[in-house]
Amino acid sequence: MTLKLPRTIRLDASDEAVFERAAEPGEWAVAGGFAFLDTDPTALAGKRRQAFVSGFLGTESRGWSTFVVVATADAAAEAEMVERLARLFVAAHGAPDLEAARPVARQEVELMAGLCRDHAPGTLFAITRSVDAEGGIRESFRAVDRKAGVHGRVWDVVPDEGQG
Repeated sequence: MTLKLPRTIRLDASDEAVFERAAEPGEWAVAGGFAFLDTDPTALAGKRRQAFVSGFLGTESRGWSTFVVVATADAAAEAEMVERLARLFVAAHGAPDLEAARPVARQEVELMAGLCRDHAPGTLFAITRSVDAEGGIRESFRAVDRKAGVHGRVWDVVPDEGQG
């Protein structure tokens, strides 16, 4: 069985303009919603809001990407993703140690593997994040039809509240 995981991709230079830190093309990626758990998503503005609304998190740079592409991976790449995320959880998200962080990191990677499982390598995905009525973060993913080409407005830049 071939393992498939998402890699960041840049279709143009917009990620460098809309995110505080853009992921490097070709990084293994996760959804990254956990990065917003310690904040009030409704109070986010500017580039941080854009990352909340439409960003995948690159596991190497910790930068954001509007799109990911399904790619084949081996067990070593999967293990590396888990380890990078576990270190991130300890360094930046309050995990007490790597032993506690690894199972959570594995769940994040498994979520991404599940997203990619039934899609051919090269399939593009976009993410949309929102806040539900109870204040929880909801993520939805959509495959971008490459047969139709990537033309026009595939994504939208989200303006700050109160700014036209």
